Amino acid sequence: MAESVCAIIATLSTFTLAQVRELPATLNIPAASDVLRNNRVLRLFRLLVPRLKGQSLSPRLGFAVTPLRHPAACRSSKFKFIRRSSYAFRRPSQGASLNNFGFSLVVALLRALAHLPYGLVARFGSGLGALLYSIPSRRKHIVQVNLQLCFPGKTAAEYELLGRSHFRHVVRSYVERGVQWFGSARAIEKLVQLESRIDLDDENSPPTIFMGFHFVAIEVGCMLYSMKLPITALYTPMSSKRLNTLAIEQRGRFGADMVMRADSGRRILKLLRKGGSVMLAADMDHGIENSVFVPFFGVQACTLTSVSRLARLAGARVVPFVTEVLPDYKGYKMTIFEPLANFPSESDETDARRMNEFLESQIVRFPEQYYWVHRRFKHRPEGVAGVY
Repeated sequence: MAESVCAIIATLSTFTLAQVRELPATLNIPAASDVLRNNRVLRLFRLLVPRLKGQSLSPRLGFAVTPLRHPAACRSSKFKFIRRSSYAFRRPSQGASLNNFGFSLVVALLRALAHLPYGLVARFGSGLGALLYSIPSRRKHIVQVNLQLCFPGKTAAEYELLGRSHFRHVVRSYVERGVQWFGSARAIEKLVQLESRIDLDDENSPPTIFMGFHFVAIEVGCMLYSMKLPITALYTPMSSKRLNTLAIEQRGRFGADMVMRADSGRRILKLLRKGGSVMLAADMDHGIENSVFVPFFGVQACTLTSVSRLARLAGARVVPFVTEVLPDYKGYKMTIFEPLANFPSESDETDARRMNEFLESQIVRFPEQYYWVHRRFKHRPEGVAGVY
């Protein structure tokens, strides 16, 4: 029963109540079906989860339990309380971060997954991803829009197959955070193959920007590198402060210096000028500031220019790297490529085009592993209609 409840909790956060009622027909766990058919569980679900009309439930949900020492305080209109003996369940406001219960549950689940065989965890995540893809959602819509823009000419069945495979990989990558965040260094080293086309032990190497891309396995590759050599890594904060703090601690537990992207400019430039190395990814749409519109699979995409500007100011080389998921649940492979030749140039637009061209050459090798759930075309050139 414990496993069933964990499986339910892991999936409910993206479902509406109507979708929850349909889960027993699709979730192949008998005990889970029994739980979901229990009216008391559904009533509790209504108490714990803030509902949004016509939308999926927020993935950042939970509840707080407050002693009712002064029942009169419950008359406040700020929160809705449901009395249970000497306690009350308080519904958090929409957009609130993970509360104590939800956060503890996530940590406990990830720690538990770190002790299970990798193949079992990977298969569970893959199956869960296929299940989630079968339910209409905003992220599924984003994936389909991205695939149709970047790979025109495919049939509806081909888009559906590629989208389902992508959901399998994305959800699997979240589940595999267990071993990545809480597994031992030895466990990670056993899972990741490293192939480098540059000498990583060269003491006379120039300052280096390791340029990554948002494939589903990018995180485990960065963690493996941090076990071997000093590195500073940039990150974008999560909306949940507690989860963000946990992510920073666990990603940096092997020595990586984690720096928030918004505060990174001068610090990274100073580090590079001293001969250091930094890891970053610049393939997301972070807005039109410090970006240019250049083609990405033939579609104008808002592309950051920070890599070329940093390299130009610091005299650094730019070394791409990609971490891929190996077939048959054999782990991962991190490939560190040769530095981009004649990069940076004098033109931010030219450099951005080259970055996208390199990324395209890697995506076509395993398109299902790129992060299509991101709104890559969120910002559009002036006068061009939105796509999402």
